[in-house]
Amino acid sequence: MAREYRPNVRESAVISKLDHQKESQRANALNLLREHMDDLCSMIAIKLIEERLIDTTSKDDLEDQLRFSLEALLSAEEFEVQFQTANIRNLVPRPHFVSLYVTAYIIEKLIDHRCIVEIYGTDEDIYRSVNKQVLKYIPM
Repeated sequence: MAREYRPNVRESAVISKLDHQKESQRANALNLLREHMDDLCSMIAIKLIEERLIDTTSKDDLEDQLRFSLEALLSAEEFEVQFQTANIRNLVPRPHFVSLYVTAYIIEKLIDHRCIVEIYGTDEDIYRSVNKQVLKYIPM
């Protein structure tokens, strides 16, 4: 009788456990995002304006656009999120995926919106500002 050979059973178990933990953290983060979306949009918009990273004609339009991007994140597949954040994935060593998604949205799409006069600062500055607010509501 031939014996079944499994070369990396322990390694597979560890990888499976890590993948499950990552998915669990992502699901928890998305649930917290649903709960705190309005507050988060408001705080991100306020901080971006206060820190003079974004010059806008309407704070309300900026909040609406941030809300739109976060709603898109809630309904997005993992591939869509990875595709959206691909250009700035290496911005920081261990990025928060919500902060990274919002930063990518600001840099790539919000810059062309009619309410935005100018976006100042580097990608890292925008990420740091967004991440400070996201971590208040969605710790990782």
